[in-house]
Amino acid sequence: MRYSRIIGLGHHVPDKVITNDYLSTVMDTNDAWIVERTGIHERRWVDPAQDTVANMAAKATRMALERARLKETDIDFIVFATITPDYFFPGSGVLLQRELGLDGSIAALDIRNACSGFIYAVSIADQFIKTGMYKNVLVVGAEIQSTALDISTRGRNTAVIFGDGAGAVILQASDKPGVLSTHLHSDGRFAEELYIKDPGSSRPHSERQPDQILDTTTYKVVMNGNQVFKHAVVRFMEVIQEALDANKLRKEDINLLVPHQANLRISQYIQEKLALSDAQVYNNIMRYGNTTAASIPIALSEAWAEGKIKENDLICLAAFGSGFTWASALIRW
Repeated sequence: MRYSRIIGLGHHVPDKVITNDYLSTVMDTNDAWIVERTGIHERRWVDPAQDTVANMAAKATRMALERARLKETDIDFIVFATITPDYFFPGSGVLLQRELGLDGSIAALDIRNACSGFIYAVSIADQFIKTGMYKNVLVVGAEIQSTALDISTRGRNTAVIFGDGAGAVILQASDKPGVLSTHLHSDGRFAEELYIKDPGSSRPHSERQPDQILDTTTYKVVMNGNQVFKHAVVRFMEVIQEALDANKLRKEDINLLVPHQANLRISQYIQEKLALSDAQVYNNIMRYGNTTAASIPIALSEAWAEGKIKENDLICLAAFGSGFTWASALIRW
């Protein structure tokens, strides 16, 4: 039977470190307020003069390729997860293809599933490999949130949360089990609880013309934090248990849970409910904030580099975010 295995991981974050103390100089907030509510101490924000979603993704990809001992030309297919593409269109997948010097040689697929995007992308890559269509699939999550944030007291509830970065993995065909299963869900009834309305296409012609766009309120993140938290803690637990049940495994079998880095309080709640030790859960939101689709691959790459992932370990990935969407994956390393 044909399986897919992760054989290389990489990540990249911008150089600019934004501390809570810095944010307290541009909005009414402080380090204690932010840490208490989110667990975040600092995050990375891009320099728009040099950073793009595509070039950060390329740097993460080259790290993953080096660790996998592969070349750019070994990549058969790209699956790119982001909700902050460099252009409204085309998607950033083709821009990454260009950055890697693979012009015209392979296909690139973009998906927009926000915080769940990376697991959705892994699931897509897994299916393509299992069918025999591709051997080496590059899966990327990359985001630039900082340039759209309202850096003021009015926008502090979201401005203190989000960071920028990119993570990448290489999935390769194997006769040994790797990705055991993936589980994907959505519920569009709650789409407006966490969303950015514009630039949407369902507007009168006049509202989509540049000289008419004076009020940019609808271009900012809208988040009902209480609703998101309430749904997240339930869906995280459900989708993790679904993955374990599908593989006839128990929570005690998990060597490492790598959750989407949305809020340290959510991760701690899940850890408590699953009765996992600190060594069984990997969090790096303290350093990077919420990097949306990039959060899991960045955390996975760092966890592997720190020796927290070993051969034959059972790794669980889980995410919840805008849509609402949620997903999990069980991986035998």
